[in-house]
Amino acid sequence: MKVTVVGAGAVGATCADNIARLELVDELVIVDIKEGFAEGKALDITQTASLLGFDTRVIGSTNDYSKTANSDVCVITSGIPRKPGMTREELIGTNAKIVETVAKNLLEHSPNTIIIVISNPMDTMTYLALKATGLPKNRIIGMGGILDSARFKTYLHKALNCSQGDLSATVIGGHGDTTMIPLTRLATLGGVPVSEYLSADQLKQVAADTMVGGATLTKLLGTSAWYAPGAAGARLVESILRDEKKIFPCCVALDGEYGQKDICLGVPVVIGRTGWEKIIDYKLNAEEQAEFQKSADAVRNMNAVLDTLVDA
Repeated sequence: MKVTVVGAGAVGATCADNIARLELVDELVIVDIKEGFAEGKALDITQTASLLGFDTRVIGSTNDYSKTANSDVCVITSGIPRKPGMTREELIGTNAKIVETVAKNLLEHSPNTIIIVISNPMDTMTYLALKATGLPKNRIIGMGGILDSARFKTYLHKALNCSQGDLSATVIGGHGDTTMIPLTRLATLGGVPVSEYLSADQLKQVAADTMVGGATLTKLLGTSAWYAPGAAGARLVESILRDEKKIFPCCVALDGEYGQKDICLGVPVVIGRTGWEKIIDYKLNAEEQAEFQKSADAVRNMNAVLDTLVDA
C-alpha cells in the first residue's frame, strides 16, 4: 500500500506522522512546494521509527509528483491556513488554484487513487477536486465532518464529564463556523440520548462551541489547528485501506440525498476500500432539514465563486 500527503505544513505533517505510526502502508510520500521542506519532515518522522516501533518508509519530495505514482490514497492539505479573524470562505481565492493543480498532478501519476481533501474551504475544495479530476464521486472525500464530530464529542465530554469513547455524536452540513450542524438530538452517551443528562440550554451551548471550534483554536494558536485535523485525516485513510466499513460524516457529492444535488456536503457515509460506499439517511426532522438547506445554500454561494477563479 502507498499513500501520498500533499502539503508538509502542520496538518499534513501531523497526518503523515499518524499514518506512519499506524503502519497503514509500506510507503508514505510527503510532497511540498517549498524546497527541502517535505524531505526534512520525512527525515524527522523516519528518525522516530526506532523509538515508536514502526517500519513505514517515508519519502519527501519537493514538487516531484512522479514519486507519488501508484498511490492508493492521496491526501490534499495544501493551501494557506486560517489566521485569526479569517473565515474558511476567505481562503477560496488562494487555495482553489492550488487544490486544482495538485489534484490534477496526483491523478496523472495515480489514476486509480482515492483523493481526500482537507484544504479549506473544504466543501468547495472537495467540489472543485471532483469537477477538476472527473473521478467517480466515491473516490473524492472531504474530511471535515470527522473533525467537527470529534470536536462535538470533546465539548459533550466536557459538559458530561464522561469518556469520549462512550459518546456517539455527529456533525453534518458544511465545514464552516455557520454551516455545520451538530445533531444534538441524535447524540448519545452509552446508547442513552445526551438530552437525558443535559438541558436544552446546555445542548445549545455545546452546539455553539462546536461550531466555532476551529475559530476558537485559531484565535488561541494564531493559526489553524493541526493535531485533530491531522489525526482525522489519518483515521479516514485507515478506514479506507483497512476496508473497515466505518460510518463517518464526510463531505461527498450528493445526487438527491438529503434533498440536494450538484454539491459536496457533509453527510454520514460508509467508508471502505473503494472510497465512500453508501450514504446513510439519518431521517432529519423538519428543523434539521431546514438547517441543512441553509448550509447547502451557503456552500453553493461559495462554489459559485469558483467560476470567477478557475475553470472548474
